[in-house]
Amino acid sequence: MSGRRNISRSKPSQSRDFRNHSRDWRGFAYVYPVISRRSRGLSIGVNLNPDKACNFDCIYCQVDRSVPPTVRRVDLDKLSKELDSLLADAVSGGFFDQPEFAGTPRDLRRLNDIAFSGDGEPTTCPQFAECVGLTAELKRKHGADDARIILITDACYLSRPEVLAGLDIMDRNNGEIWAKLDAGTEAYYQLVNRPNFPLEHVVENILTAARVRPVVIQSMFANVKGQPPPEEEIRAFCDRLNFMKDRGAQFKLVQIYTVARDTAELYVRALTDAEVDAIASTVRTATGLPTESYYGRS
Repeated sequence: MSGRRNISRSKPSQSRDFRNHSRDWRGFAYVYPVISRRSRGLSIGVNLNPDKACNFDCIYCQVDRSVPPTVRRVDLDKLSKELDSLLADAVSGGFFDQPEFAGTPRDLRRLNDIAFSGDGEPTTCPQFAECVGLTAELKRKHGADDARIILITDACYLSRPEVLAGLDIMDRNNGEIWAKLDAGTEAYYQLVNRPNFPLEHVVENILTAARVRPVVIQSMFANVKGQPPPEEEIRAFCDRLNFMKDRGAQFKLVQIYTVARDTAELYVRALTDAEVDAIASTVRTATGLPTESYYGRS
């Protein structure tokens, strides 16, 4: 079964916009616009970790932690006002009159989603469920029912009661979980993600969540210290997916992507297009899951 759709890097305007993920937008503290290569349109990002705290320390992380944060907590009123403003511009179409996004191709000029993705793990925010709730309310206010609410997560805290409350709101408001899974073995997981939980914990949390609703798997693979991921690692990754499938997990899509911007460690580089496609092909063949490729910088 194939759901593959390779994202071309051949259009300069797409390439530039896909790599511009700046969270500095009109002085906003929490909300920012992105033309997302995986969403294929406007994704409104909501940063619930302005303090840049995260439970992972991924070697490919693109958050600049050398610059101290200016905001350290989530102010729900301010977040609501920012999201309200950006949603209004997005729904009216006026957003694409902004000079930074005036060159956006016509087929990408649409509001695709509101994504909880920022400078850390969104589910560590104590107000996570409240933030999901206000997002759902603002979607209704602006008639943006088709826009998804996406949680981009390392899956470590999906079983916490306060997070489950937020997931319940998402399920009732066109929500979707994009769960990180970058490895098949504990050793490679420790190398790439430098986590605070073992891989088994992540797999169990993804399995539990995916038994309730279809989940998207997002997997970053890169050239690490001059080497692409070993073939046995990709096979182990497929084994993890099959393990979860066999136990009732529902997977909407597997996203295979690589480095597109600067990384935390200088020894991390983008895979070639052919290497990304080879991994996606292996995953598609070994699991039968819809799989898409997303390429790195040229």
